[in-house]
Amino acid sequence: IRTFTGGADVLDGRIRLDLPPLVENGNAVGITVAAESPMTADDHVRRIAVFNEKNPEANVAVFHLGPRTGRATVSTRIRLATSQVVVAVAEMSDGSFWSSRASAIVTLAACIEDLS
Repeated sequence: IRTFTGGADVLDGRIRLDLPPLVENGNAVGITVAAESPMTADDHVRRIAVFNEKNPEANVAVFHLGPRTGRATVSTRIRLATSQVVVAVAEMSDGSFWSSRASAIVTLAACIEDLS
């Protein structure tokens, strides 16, 4: 997250991360991230990034947005290796960063390599 923000402070709020609290299969977990923004030339979301704490790769996705996007909402499916916290961070056009967190309990993990 520090790399994404360039070390800037990250504030809570202005962004919502929707993640199911209980996931039966970690191979395809639907998430939606929405940021509060009018999406005008003067006030818009530049980027939204999604991070996790326990997958082999912490960076999940980065979405680039602009004022012509219309709405600051992105949806995708991610893989979760185990039960964990997922964090979404939005960079606004004024240079501020806002975040939201959500926890998921995964009953069948993904991202696990078979080392046998």
